[in-house]
Parts: sequence; C-alpha cells; structure tokens
Amino acid sequence: MKRGHFLLTALMAIPTASFAWLKNLIRPDKGFKVTAGKNRMDTKTKYGFGNSNFLKISQKDTDGDLCIFEGEALGKGGPRLHIHHEQDEILIITEGKFRVQVGDDTFDAGVGDTVFLPRKVPHTMANMTDGKGKLINIYQPAGQMEAFFELMGTRNTRSSLEEAKEFFKSHGMEIVGPSLAVD
Repeated sequence: MKRGHFLLTALMAIPTASFAWLKNLIRPDKGFKVTAGKNRMDTKTKYGFGNSNFLKISQKDTDGDLCIFEGEALGKGGPRLHIHHEQDEILIITEGKFRVQVGDDTFDAGVGDTVFLPRKVPHTMANMTDGKGKLINIYQPAGQMEAFFELMGTRNTRSSLEEAKEFFKSHGMEIVGPSLAVD
C-alpha cells in the first residue's frame, strides 16, 4: 500500500518537474533599462484620451507574476469605480496629487506616497492636479492588464457604460460605480 502511494506521488510529480525548467527560459537572465517616455515592448499603450501609460516591466519579463506601468494623467479625473478579481494593484505617486478610493476609505496621495489596492476590493483614483499627474501602477499578477491598456490606447471616444462594463469584464475586471468627483 505504501509502495503504491509512493509510485502515484512520483508519477504526479513528473509533469511538474519536467516543465519547471521552462520558466527559466522565459524569464530574462539579464537586467534591462526602459528609457523615460518609452515602452518596454515597443507597444503603444494609453489610458483614456491623451493620457499616456508606458509599459515598464512586461508580464513577459516575469512569467505573468507582475507588470508595471508609468501613467500620465493630463487634467483632472480618473476611471470608474472597479474591481480587479485576480490582481492586487499598487500606486506610487511621482507627480501631482491623486484621490484614491479603496473600499470605504478615501486617501489623498501626493508625490512619494504609495497606496495598496487589494484584489476583489472596489477602487478608483482621480488626478486632482490641474496639470499633469504621474504615477506608477503595479499589477500582481499581471493578468490581462497589458492587453487591456493596448486596446484602451486604440479608443478615440468615451465608451457607453454598457460598452465599458463589457470591456472591463473581458479583461478580468468589473465596473461597480462612477468615477470620483473632482473639485
């Protein structure tokens, strides 16, 4: 009986062990630099209308563990209240001031501040600066975020609420409320 259990366990471990080496082939074995104002993979990503969103670390670099964007918001406002079902999000403010809602809490965040937005918790943010605001967005795991921003960059008009809900849903997110009001 013990021998049978051992053989079954050993057989189940073979697929995992035989493919573990693939992970090392996918991940880079050297560091790299992404120049300011450029994207890591020569992709064109935007968020919203005229707002840049530069891919700095791709999910391809991390085997899907995370991806990092540097966003530039031109003018006040931000996305609708939404949920990431599978990703935690981290915001690091590098320029300007943002209001961030996470569940029932609202934070005013400025340069150098970091805000954690856990998966499955409704959240949104809004640039409160009259000019440009900048932030680093980290998504862990990466999920569909790169594909989401690549498609966002091709849009020229604001979507209806129904279209936006479907777009978010197709990328693992859910719209659950309006954008934050800005002063």
